[in-house]
Amino acid sequence: MSAKLHTAATRQLARRLGGDIVKTDAKSREAASFDSGRMAFLPEAVIKPRRHEQVGEVLRLANRFGVPVTPRGRGTTLMGSATPVAGGWVLDLMRLNRIRIDDEAGMAHVGAGAVVAKIQDRAAGKGWFYPPDPSSRAYCTIGGNIACNAGGMHGGKYGVTRDFVIALRGYLPSGNYVEWGTATRKYAAGFNLRDLWIGGEGMLGVVTSAVLRLIPQPETRWTLLTSFENEVSAFAAARALFGQRLQPAICEFLDRYSVSCAETAMRTTIFPGQPGRPVILLEFAGSEAELRATKRRVLAWAREHAVGHRAARTRAEAESLWAVRRKCSGAMFTMGDAKLNEDVTVPLSTYGKFARFLEKLRRDSQLAIPTFGHLGDGNVHVNIMYHKADPDECRRAEAAVQTLMEKVVALGGAISGEHGIGLAKTPFLRLQHSEAEIGAMQAVKRALDPAGILNPGKMFEVFETWKQPKVDVKFPWDHR
Repeated sequence: MSAKLHTAATRQLARRLGGDIVKTDAKSREAASFDSGRMAFLPEAVIKPRRHEQVGEVLRLANRFGVPVTPRGRGTTLMGSATPVAGGWVLDLMRLNRIRIDDEAGMAHVGAGAVVAKIQDRAAGKGWFYPPDPSSRAYCTIGGNIACNAGGMHGGKYGVTRDFVIALRGYLPSGNYVEWGTATRKYAAGFNLRDLWIGGEGMLGVVTSAVLRLIPQPETRWTLLTSFENEVSAFAAARALFGQRLQPAICEFLDRYSVSCAETAMRTTIFPGQPGRPVILLEFAGSEAELRATKRRVLAWAREHAVGHRAARTRAEAESLWAVRRKCSGAMFTMGDAKLNEDVTVPLSTYGKFARFLEKLRRDSQLAIPTFGHLGDGNVHVNIMYHKADPDECRRAEAAVQTLMEKVVALGGAISGEHGIGLAKTPFLRLQHSEAEIGAMQAVKRALDPAGILNPGKMFEVFETWKQPKVDVKFPWDHR
């Protein structure tokens, strides 16, 4: 469709919904032109519905005029998933932010624009717990978490977003209203199309609300910080821990480079006399009785495998142990002014091989590559640091990402654990999937979105992100 028809559609939508909902001013359009991936494409309008049914109206008109529609929450996605690469309309769902906790059933009824931390706080106030906890949870929305199947530090024990979604409400790309599931613990009535939307990056439909499963709040928590001689021994220790059927609520790994960055930022050494040692930060949750037995076994494991360990006696001490994890990501910019944060997942049995591969990748690329992540589910964040004004470093960083993705797939892992594909990982999707598998995904997309209006240009079309200028913006959640 022509730009003239898109403009006519925008005017018609503005007449129907009003200027408070349909924004065409430069400031609104520029703010919605990029997400945390920082690649900017200017939309024609930003639409901020106040009622769920307005989403259907937007999509019906978009289909009629062939206007591309990019759903959006806060825009914390790192992969460019919420970037309006095809222009058109950005559908901002932040106003659909209602939260209701069903205390009896242990469920949360939430709008797509509800902030994850607020859902967690409301649930905690009723004695319930919503575990998925991306590091941007104070800002990101549940709709965005559903779109990329977000995880977080609790993933190893509790699972990721998909494991807590009971039902979804929303609109097909055609604008037709649908409900996938009901607010019940069991549901086996027809195809499970709910799970197609989870991780679909807003390409198969628009979520306007969800029903989430909650679990009881743990009675108590216990935190332990352990250090190791090197990364290989740290990974081996993690495997030994899991081999004892000990299941931490959180198992965070930081390599020596990440630790060194954090120590520099904190102006202290985490373990006196052991600067720059890789660490594993553990948190166990459960009843007092459960943790008494667990503590004995975990401390015995630490004495056998670690070169140092510190246990928190109070929640205040636990918070101080968490400082190393909170500081490491932002402190990495002493190693370069640009970062490629690649979240990958590798099988437990390959942890040692992966640690040795990363050391070789550092040598071959001659780049700093601090790495941390969630060992409970094998989701590791590999941070390739470079200087964006240095063309040679840019080329080496690009080559390092390609080598990393090839190795992850060869190990039987996944090129994305919780960030999705978006624009940034489109060159690597065919490393992960065969043409038959990608063809099946594209067939689903065509069946649900025959007009191709919903979040076009993502996932399947190889996008060379290195050729796209990026906006220089600092986000509040950039500590990751």
